[in-house]
Amino acid sequence: MERNSHRQLANMKKSLFDQGYLDQEQFTQLEELQDEANPNFVEEVVTLYYRDSARLIQNIEQALAEKNPLDFTKLDNYMHQFKGSSCSIGAKKLKNECTQFREYCRTGNGEG
Repeated sequence: MERNSHRQLANMKKSLFDQGYLDQEQFTQLEELQDEANPNFVEEVVTLYYRDSARLIQNIEQALAEKNPLDFTKLDNYMHQFKGSSCSIGAKKLKNECTQFREYCRTGNGEG
């Protein structure tokens, strides 16, 4: 049973790498930080990432709802945080989307 779980996890990671969602090198570096002293390190980091991401997305949605006028500085700050945490776990596609969103903030492109 445990063997199947390991195989399923390995297949899922490979799929995320192949599809470009996760940067293999960055995620592997994160996994290398896990050891006997911290056997759940990756799980804890990813859990914190999801918790922090949910909070940031909620803040971004609130900032976008306050349209008169949009606070591009605030939005850029949230996206900077989201980009940084996405980079730290290797969430490549999210990092790229954050970069694009930050460019919209820098140019004052509310439609973007």
